[in-house]
Amino acid sequence: MSRTAAILAAAMTASAACATAGPATDPHSFSRPAEVAVRHLDLDLSVDFAAQRLVGSAVLHLDRKVATAPLRLDTRDLEISSVHLDSSLEAQPFTLAAAAGILGQELTIPLAPGTRTVRVVYRTKPEAAALQWLSPSQTAGGQRPFLFTQSQAILARTWVPCQDSPGVRMTYAATIRAPKELLAVMSATNPLATSVDGVFRFAMTHPIPSYLLALAVGDLEFRALGDRAGVYAEPSVAGKAAWELADTEKMIAAAEELYGPYRWERYDILVLPPSFPFGGMENPRLTFATPTILAGDRSLVALVAHELAHSWSGNLVTNATWDDFWLNEGFTTYFENRIMESVYGRDYSEMLAVLSRQELDDFVLEAGKESRATWLYGDSAKGDPDDAVGPIAYEKGYFLLRSLEEAAGRPAWDAFLRRYFDDHAFQSMTTAGLVEILRRDLLARNTEIEKKVDLQAWIYGPGVPEGAPVPATPAFATVDAELARYIAGARANQLATAGWVTQQWQRFLRGLPTAPATAQLADLDATFQFSASGNAEILADWFGRAIAANYEPANPAIEKFLKSVGRRKFLAPLYRALAQTPAGLARAKAIYAAARSGYHSVARGTIDGILGVKG
Repeated sequence: MSRTAAILAAAMTASAACATAGPATDPHSFSRPAEVAVRHLDLDLSVDFAAQRLVGSAVLHLDRKVATAPLRLDTRDLEISSVHLDSSLEAQPFTLAAAAGILGQELTIPLAPGTRTVRVVYRTKPEAAALQWLSPSQTAGGQRPFLFTQSQAILARTWVPCQDSPGVRMTYAATIRAPKELLAVMSATNPLATSVDGVFRFAMTHPIPSYLLALAVGDLEFRALGDRAGVYAEPSVAGKAAWELADTEKMIAAAEELYGPYRWERYDILVLPPSFPFGGMENPRLTFATPTILAGDRSLVALVAHELAHSWSGNLVTNATWDDFWLNEGFTTYFENRIMESVYGRDYSEMLAVLSRQELDDFVLEAGKESRATWLYGDSAKGDPDDAVGPIAYEKGYFLLRSLEEAAGRPAWDAFLRRYFDDHAFQSMTTAGLVEILRRDLLARNTEIEKKVDLQAWIYGPGVPEGAPVPATPAFATVDAELARYIAGARANQLATAGWVTQQWQRFLRGLPTAPATAQLADLDATFQFSASGNAEILADWFGRAIAANYEPANPAIEKFLKSVGRRKFLAPLYRALAQTPAGLARAKAIYAAARSGYHSVARGTIDGILGVKG
């Protein structure tokens, strides 16, 4: 049996489980998987750095449920050369609809009665939103170019013709042809070294949604972190990354102890160049991570725990549509916290929880306590589902699950979550489906739980319901005492800060007045050298206060930061803060003009909107 045939057999076996509840209607996809569903994908792509294009073909293996229905695919900015049915060399007719904004173009392919595969020959455009082509000067090594993808939420269609919905799962295989001196890696089985001929072959034997398709090509080196974990990074970064991420195997063991076996064989991490727009992306078998987590003290590795947790919540049991996004991120934030508690202790995990609650409360206050934007169940059909990324899906979702844990008791709650992941592995889940499962399983065993946790209010209502957990930790009590002393007039060099970790410094900086006196900021900067910190989380909080106070000595560092970091979590608040005054807006636009080409399209779209810049 060929590699593709073996993977396809596994895909068809899994398809029955994936379809048990029927596909949810996805307003962000033109596909109709209830009629014809893609169950396996074979990619054959050449990486052309000079033209900034991927060129090749995609063979889609079909599960035909309505015999007369055509295949409908999502595409955006793809140049379709030809379409072929099964092994035929004869080009077949197809229809490419008019562009519909961020949704792209519907590709409709009529099928013959016996058709089981469709081959689409195509190439991407240089402006494909999922792809970022980096010149050598934009990499750590400065010698070779780099390519990486970001498919979530609906950007897979910009580099692969597919059914681009989280409710559709498929296996895949790929042949990638890259420059000989570069290493290609994907969300699949991966090589450890470059290929003599530049040809790499990959296989993902578990069915995944399209947003988890991922590819990176660059000057990469692999370092092992244990028997089933490792890190890829540019050579100049690899050693630092391996040291920083040394506890990855401990995290895997802790996660398995909580909620069952890790089902993806390996868990590797790719540390990308700074332009990566997110903290991490949970591509199965190969998490993509920002270099901003390499703080030098292992204080920011909660991000790894988060992306690892997605191997259960998200990759294993997936939100059916983007309005169900909280099922991925709320569960994962909860799971992350539990991993961190297991590996680093309760005080550490509670610091993370306190900061999460603060971010949630701040967002609700800004959006409005009755705002539809503060529901857990999303309303993304009106816009880009990527806009759902924020404290509601993550933090409000976390606190709902923590509320259920506290109401049910940890043993009963953990047993429920273990059953949930086991029973619905490799399936998509709707919010309504989860509520039904909760009531049929957990709540049926203890009818007192829902008297304490109002699911309707949490999921389909605004704000943070009364009785939500309010975490606390002695580690922050110490910080709060020193903060009070400082605000009352103590000098920075008089504060007892020895041994503080990143989260304690975040608590301190966020507790300062919104616009501190410049003399206070100068005192803090002289004592703690915040403007020169190598920790991106501390820098982001510090720069926010510096901008609000117009603390000019920090301006060079702010400009350097905005020009060297592409993570949207940091960029958006700082550009937004600068834009509050005419002078600040002018400075922000000048910085952005120089930095924009180095940002990924996901970040550019957000900052364009903040600054009123046309792309």
